[in-house]
Amino acid sequence: MLSETISALQSYIRVTAAKFRETERIGPFLATYYLEADSPFLNYAIPDDGAVPTSDDVARLTEAFRKRGLVPRLEFLTEAVPAAEAVLVEGGYTLERRVPLMICTPEQLVEQPKPAGISLVTPKTSDELRKMIRAQNVAFGETDPDQHLEPSPDQLSGETLSVMAVAETGEVVGGGVATAILDGATEVAGIGVIEGYRGRGIAAAMTEYLTREAHSRGGHSVFLTPGAGQAERVYGRVGFKTAAECMHLSLI
Repeated sequence: MLSETISALQSYIRVTAAKFRETERIGPFLATYYLEADSPFLNYAIPDDGAVPTSDDVARLTEAFRKRGLVPRLEFLTEAVPAAEAVLVEGGYTLERRVPLMICTPEQLVEQPKPAGISLVTPKTSDELRKMIRAQNVAFGETDPDQHLEPSPDQLSGETLSVMAVAETGEVVGGGVATAILDGATEVAGIGVIEGYRGRGIAAAMTEYLTREAHSRGGHSVFLTPGAGQAERVYGRVGFKTAAECMHLSLI
């Protein structure tokens, strides 16, 4: 039986993925399309909990993405849809990666040292948010970091929590967000620090900052999916523990 925690987290991911995207129901899949960019990381489908898709369902999903000139792609919690992987692989999809989904409850949160020469600030104006987003773009190696700088309505309203790391020079050197809280759940995402400022504990400090604020607003299940490298270890220091697995599959 699917645990309430896993079901709640998968539901949260499904709802928030659809929030600023066009959606399409294809059999047991919810396909989400981000109209402003064709990045495969912004355009993907999520199967229903417990779904057992047919080969025809998979073929129709593939065709829907192909018609839009997008890479057919899915993201979902393995435990929520255990039967989906085999059918998708049979339909030609390949596993990109399995990512741990980590959760931090209020009791688990560990206070982090303040990075020397760095201030953590909640950006509130459009200009501040654009500076934070640009720093994130630079940190993640975007080809043109000056593209897609406009903050979302949720960021402007403060419903999505944001934090930026500001050096003594005034330069914004990192940023991150925690998405709007829904049924006590929120996702910490986009934690990035530009090269030259890494290894100073800034990422861990920003993660703690966002997690603590989310807890104070009623987010008892703060979760994230760590990227490659040392990210999982960094988040572990903050108090995050692996609770599930997120699977990414695509068809090139």
